[in-house]
Amino acid sequence: MDWNLYRCGRAGHITYAPDEPHIREHLSARSASSVLWRCVRCGTFVPGEPHGAGPTTSAPVLRRGKEIRSEIILRVFAVERIIRFLLFGVLAYVIWRFGYHEKSIEATFNKEIPLLRAPFRVLGYNINRSSLVGLIHHALTLKPSTIRLIAAAAGAFAIIELIEGVGLWLAKRWGEYFAAVVTSIGLPYEIYDMWVKFTYIRLTAFLINLALVLYLVLTKRLFGARGGKKAYEERLRSESVIDEAVRAAESAKRSASGASVWSPAAAEAGVPVPAEPGATGPTEPAASP
Repeated sequence: MDWNLYRCGRAGHITYAPDEPHIREHLSARSASSVLWRCVRCGTFVPGEPHGAGPTTSAPVLRRGKEIRSEIILRVFAVERIIRFLLFGVLAYVIWRFGYHEKSIEATFNKEIPLLRAPFRVLGYNINRSSLVGLIHHALTLKPSTIRLIAAAAGAFAIIELIEGVGLWLAKRWGEYFAAVVTSIGLPYEIYDMWVKFTYIRLTAFLINLALVLYLVLTKRLFGARGGKKAYEERLRSESVIDEAVRAAESAKRSASGASVWSPAAAEAGVPVPAEPGATGPTEPAASP
């Protein structure tokens, strides 16, 4: 799958006109009716005025190829974080409400839990064995002030998950660092949690979080891994259409500078014939008839 065309098909092409003429000519073409500019993401020539112009060093650095695929993978993790935010947000609200209406919440809890058993049983999950239900049962016996602290902690965790999800969805570097740090902090607890009581749900959650941390550190080169941020940005630029045009312009310039002007008149005057690129040793002058 061509990820560049996929992104351009959804977001549109992006063109840029460098100020340097020798580079500009490799990014533009002329049709019968208009000037075409090459998309700096997918390389397709499209009609119309360029979206931007300026020095080559100011050209936009866009995600291409595998980076677009990586962005989609991060958004899958982001959706999972948003779901966590919603769950813990609702939990924080319920616990907070319980701190003010202890009797009504306790009655509601005892009334609604039986209704939840049936759908969870269809999924093969016994809600009576849920650690969350056990925590809620325990919370019913705590002081109102303690319950509010628990609600604040649940709310803080929900906010952290929201920030993590937004950062991953936008594929921002700060979001990648934030997600890697926050997720890494929780890994030791998840290992301990599985040690105390092993379940496949806990194992799955642990593997998801571990995969996210390794994926971010290795592919995004966080914390100096594989050359760090500098190597990551250099790789983005080296794979760009702008860089391809720069290399093509430099190659054409070298070819032009290696060619010498020669004519029959110069040969009669004893001027040596220009050597072919890569040839070694002196070149004999052309023989006179």
